Parts: sequence; structure tokens; C-alpha cells
Amino acid sequence: MKKDGILKKALEKGLSGEGLTAPEALDFTGLPNDALYEILAVTERVRREHKGVEVNLCSIVNAKSGLCKEDCSFCSQSVQYNTGVSEYPMAGPGKLVEAARAAEADGAREFSIVTSGTKVEKERDVATLAAALREMKGSVGMERCASLGILTREVLTRLKSSGLESYHHNLETGRSFFPKVCTTHEYDDDVEVVRVAKELGFYVCSGGIFGLGEAWEDRIELASTLKELGVDSIPVNFLNPRPGTPLESAKNLTPAECLKIIALLRLMAPKKDIVICGGRSVNLRDLQPLIFAAGANGMMIGNYLTTPGRDPGEDRRMIADLGLKPRGHSH
Repeated sequence: MKKDGILKKALEKGLSGEGLTAPEALDFTGLPNDALYEILAVTERVRREHKGVEVNLCSIVNAKSGLCKEDCSFCSQSVQYNTGVSEYPMAGPGKLVEAARAAEADGAREFSIVTSGTKVEKERDVATLAAALREMKGSVGMERCASLGILTREVLTRLKSSGLESYHHNLETGRSFFPKVCTTHEYDDDVEVVRVAKELGFYVCSGGIFGLGEAWEDRIELASTLKELGVDSIPVNFLNPRPGTPLESAKNLTPAECLKIIALLRLMAPKKDIVICGGRSVNLRDLQPLIFAAGANGMMIGNYLTTPGRDPGEDRRMIADLGLKPRGHSH
């Protein structure tokens, strides 16, 4: 199919909310790099149709760092690689609530407690989280989210009754490529957590990390799976290679390719929230403001898990300069 036909179909299916099928998406990803601005003209309209001018700002705290027995090739928190990342056990409830208050002062709408490791299963850790959530509920006006790994239905239910509203669990990449990224657990374990969190009524964030060496087919496969699972929000991370990890010297992304990845997700999942997270500054460089034209309607502000982020004031100014505005707390 010719370029104009591909763009026309992308616009129609984006505006209608139906989104591109996997074969249509493959045609779309075959568009040449010099079609980037024509792509952005399409994705800007699709984003605006479904998301308006509001931008979701979320912030995270690394509540438990390092010492993870998984072998994800991009992650500096795995015990299998010597990365010099700081290691510490679960932070106490007071510290977590303090981090939430700081994020609220920075303008975040959502606050997520993130822990390293396959899952949080120790009773004292679950109790700490439940206590922190109960305290946040009474004192912080932000959406309460957590990313705690492959949790059981029982623990998820307990945290929900303590005030957890959103659950975040990335699939990381497409099913076919996953064994090249991680060999210490099955893809279906991740899919199941997302499914259970949806069943329990959580607002579910699930996305991945790009630049691991995956092909466009793998990216489309991931987007198709997320669509099938009906996730509410798709967090997008771009690899920021960490010294000591197997991918420390990977250079798979250009700023234009990052924008095309965001565009692909917007066109396959037109009505979902698409939030740009780790690796944003490093990979997009001076093209950062174009993430919104490419289809994103959210971004993480403040620091990431093991790397510092940009000053939240700069991000807020960028949003205002673009004529966009931060979204308030909703669900």
C-alpha cells in the first residue's frame, strides 16, 4: 500500500477508536523515516480526539532496590550482574508517604510504589505497603499505584482494600522476543497478573521497554497483547543502557524511531493512556516535546528507578509551552 493510503487508514481507524490491526500496523511501521512529520500530523489528531489537551503526570518511589533474582537483560537491579546499583530493603510507611507528598508538590497526579524482585510476598512487606496506602489515602490527593511484581490474587485484593487504585506490571516486550530478554520466569506469569488486576477492578498500567534489539513485529505483538488484555495505560520505556548489564553497549534507538514507537501504540490503542517513562531524555534528546504529537498523553516526572530524571519544573514548563495542561485526579 502507498504511503498516503497507509496514513489515511491510520487516521480513520485512530479517530474511530478501533485502532490498526497487526497487519495494518506492519504496513505503518514500514513507512520511511522522512514520513515522520506526516505521521505526527495523524497521531496528534488522534490523541486530541480521545485525550484532549490533558497530560497525565505520574511519579514513582523506588521502595526496595536491587537484589532481584530475575535476569532481565536491561535491568541494573538483578543480582546476576555487577552494576553497583544501591541495594536496600523495603522502606517504611513514613518514608513512602513522605515521597508521595513530595511528588504531589511536583504536580504529579499519580504516585506509584515500585519494588525490585519477582514479587512482594513477605508478610511484613505487604503489611508495610498496606499501612502506607492507608495513610496516603487520608493525606495525599493523588491516585495510588504500585508496581510490585507477580503478586497473588490474595495480596492484590488486600492492597486494594487498603486503598490501592492502580496496578502496574509491564510485559516488557512481545511474547516471541521475551526469552531473549528474561529466562527466569514465564511470559504467561506476567500476563496472568495483568489479567487478575483487571478482574479485581484496578486501573491497569502495562507496557514495555523498547530498544532491546526487538523488531517492529515484536513491538506490534506486544501492542496486540496489551489490546487483548484491555489494559488502561501503556507505559513506554526506552532503554538507557546500564553499565554491567548484558545490554550495556546497546544503541538500537534514534529519536525518530522512539517517536514512531509512540505513534504505533497510539494508532493500535487509540483510546488508551500512553505514558512516556524511563529513558526519555537520553533517547529523545531535543525531540522530547514531540512525544505528545506522536500520541503520548502522559509522562513520568521526577526520578526513575535507578537513574535521575529531569527537573519536574522543566517538564511542567514544556507542557505549558505546548498548550497542554496537567490532568487532575479522576478515578
